[in-house]
Amino acid sequence: MKIFSNFESGNIHIVHADSPDDIQLTIPADNQSDFAQWFHFRLESQPDVSHHFSLLNLSTSAYPEGWKDYDVVASYDREEWFRIPAKFDGDTLTFTVIPEFGSMYFAYFAPYPYDRHLDLLHQAQTHFHCQLETLGATLDNHDISLLTIGEPAEGKKNIWIIGRQHPGETMAEWCIEGLLQRLLDATDTVGRALLDKAVFHIVPNMNPDGSIRGHLRTNAIGVNLNREWQSPSLERSPEVFFVRERMLQTGVDMFLDIHGDEAIPYNFVAGSEGVPAYDERMAGLENAFKQALLTITPEFQDEHGYEKNVPGTANLTVATNWVAQEFKCLSYTVEMPFKDHIAHPDEFYGWSPERSVAYGQDLLAGVWAVVDKI
Repeated sequence: MKIFSNFESGNIHIVHADSPDDIQLTIPADNQSDFAQWFHFRLESQPDVSHHFSLLNLSTSAYPEGWKDYDVVASYDREEWFRIPAKFDGDTLTFTVIPEFGSMYFAYFAPYPYDRHLDLLHQAQTHFHCQLETLGATLDNHDISLLTIGEPAEGKKNIWIIGRQHPGETMAEWCIEGLLQRLLDATDTVGRALLDKAVFHIVPNMNPDGSIRGHLRTNAIGVNLNREWQSPSLERSPEVFFVRERMLQTGVDMFLDIHGDEAIPYNFVAGSEGVPAYDERMAGLENAFKQALLTITPEFQDEHGYEKNVPGTANLTVATNWVAQEFKCLSYTVEMPFKDHIAHPDEFYGWSPERSVAYGQDLLAGVWAVVDKI
């Protein structure tokens, strides 16, 4: 029996693995930070034999509440990711599996590989209205890639969409993949009509360094990018620095920051009601977008989510808040679950890449519903 994490986004520490019935593991923290939650490893062992896993010390993980009612994601072929039932006692997550084949992957959520990220960018650029551009380099010298879709013209809106500021939230890039599929589909009237009214600026992966390193929440040196928007620097957060500079050049009429939430088993959005600039117009735009999503898809709901900020108290280092304050626009954080959207549960797959892709397509329809108002 062997356990590996020597691959892109791999992350696990072996405490004890002398026998299949007692495999003890811990999750290493992101480099230069205390955030520990993302795991991704491969088991190579005898098929048709029961293997019992224990993930230890989770009471000190980044989000201990994220392990309650959480089921592990697994795959044999790295294409289909299904769920393994797990139990959490407040500190240890345990699960048992009888592998059907000699090699099996486990992860916190279905990974979004860097090669797929590159395919997404370069397939998109073949569309007539799409341009791929490198804004700069990360601290590990990876590209900070921007897709600009649509022909700029007087009166057109500038819509910005970013994902994976927190690299372990891989559902964000799956979601953006779905949004891009629909936006770039010449047979889809929603995408075609939107490109008549707006230019889209899309960053599918804000944090390639953390994605490759197997981080949950930070970049190469342990910086949480979603706390850098008020004063980013080339030394700490070039990812935010370069994207923010381009935003200031283009302007922003609508902003979606795509994320995943460890603990809350629902799809929801978080707005900018706490920024000083928040007014009735911004509130009306937020409500219009939420009402559109409630009509478009049962995957969205507005009863469960984060507590709203008291007016004037928003943290302006957070992307959604900084953008809302700077551009006085519709600005939302879009959250998806690591567990399942329990209003419409799927016992075998939970919340999945496929549902994230479909949700991205639904989000684009939501953008269409408000584009004339923004």
